[in-house]
Amino acid sequence: MSDLPRKAVTRTAKLAALPLGFAGRATWGLGKRIGGKSAELVAREVQQRTADQLFKTLGELKGGAMKLGQALSVFESALPEEIAGPYRAALTKLQEAAPPLPARTVHGVLTERIGEDWREYFLEFEDTPAAAASIGQVHRAVWHDGREVAVKVQYPGAGEALLSDLAQLSRFARLLGPLVPGMDIKPLIKELRDRVSEELDYELEAQAQQEHAAEFEDDPDVVIPQVVHQSDQVLVTEWIDGIPLSEVIAEGTAEQRDRAGQLLARFLFSGPARTGLLHADPHPGNFRLLPPAAAEKEAGQTEEDGGPVGSWRLGVLDFGTVDRLPGGLPRNIGDSLRLALEGDAAGVYGLLREEGFVKESIDLDPDAVLDYLLPIIEPTQVEEFTFSRGWIREQAARIADPRSPAHQLGRQLNLPPSYVLIHRVTLSTIGVLCQLGATVRLRDELEAWLPGFLAEDPETEDTETEDTETVDAEAEGTEYAEEEGEPEGEPVQA
Repeated sequence: MSDLPRKAVTRTAKLAALPLGFAGRATWGLGKRIGGKSAELVAREVQQRTADQLFKTLGELKGGAMKLGQALSVFESALPEEIAGPYRAALTKLQEAAPPLPARTVHGVLTERIGEDWREYFLEFEDTPAAAASIGQVHRAVWHDGREVAVKVQYPGAGEALLSDLAQLSRFARLLGPLVPGMDIKPLIKELRDRVSEELDYELEAQAQQEHAAEFEDDPDVVIPQVVHQSDQVLVTEWIDGIPLSEVIAEGTAEQRDRAGQLLARFLFSGPARTGLLHADPHPGNFRLLPPAAAEKEAGQTEEDGGPVGSWRLGVLDFGTVDRLPGGLPRNIGDSLRLALEGDAAGVYGLLREEGFVKESIDLDPDAVLDYLLPIIEPTQVEEFTFSRGWIREQAARIADPRSPAHQLGRQLNLPPSYVLIHRVTLSTIGVLCQLGATVRLRDELEAWLPGFLAEDPETEDTETEDTETVDAEAEGTEYAEEEGEPEGEPVQA
């Protein structure tokens, strides 16, 4: 039933052609230069052809190939401009669209998963997909109660395709390394593989999205669509309009970019604190910038006077990949950041060793570790920071250069498994902020949502301890009273 190319031998052959194609174009470029074309012109042609092949192959295969393309696309801002230019357009396409499956395949999935009468659930259903992604595509429709909805249909055979692609991609991950200087592609591919089963499970996705929707209902800054219906391989949610973040990146106003960046940072840090879940797929295709409500427009606010931009909200889509953090983001992240900003090298080093970022068998100079971290955490040192491609390129170059102390030290640091997804989400979000070129008050979000970032007042801690002891004593007294037959609800002081 599936039109998704999923035979292992077919997909492997297509993916294997990528590095061969890179090498072939390099040879072609050499011949052109010998023939008299300038090196710069030839290099641009080679890069453009490589970008076109990359998009065509990863987009057509969907599955893990496209998933990796989406993951890499948020890091293009770290590339030197002469390389980033041709790749930017090709990789950005992966954030919003891919060659769609034919309508007959989609109808077959809906019949199998919802029933022969699936059309009765909808007043309208658009056969042409509104978006096509790595493991499914989205169709716009009208639910039987009149609500506009997004119908997410999983590609048949998506699971096999994901695993097959990622296994093959890991074999030549080293050749993809130059796409993102300073980043090891292989651990990224492994982490994507580890999340396959969760991403394919639409029931888990529906639960995660509904928890977010309930928590952020009536939120002035963030909009999460409600879940309308879920069955195996089909997920129906409310439809939200808005400007895709990829369009804001490409042609948004400075005010829109700053607003989108601020809200993206706010959602990154507030989500775990409020829901115990971390949205772990932060590429621009999963976000929309929503104009202000009609009431605000009627009140006389217009885009020209700057009124509505501060009221625009961030729409968040796709909760297929989440990290479960019942206590929110780990407190040690906030503690480490605070100590680093205070210049406490020994304190930072102690926390890193405690959490496993520095293995017991390795001894590092605490001051050198602090020097390594300070440029990376520069956005937290000021009240507001303008993220830029130039800044992230500087960081990537510093860490990627084998001759630099930062590169040597970075190779000795370890990333504990419990931090892998948090690390990738943070890096990806920073990549998007740099694509936006947004000026963001990051400290405001850290102070509001990141445990440990603000030093606690000792007097407050003492008061909290006393209050806790009193509550515990009252609780013990209550239990004792109940056992002795005292009236329930009247605590006896222990």
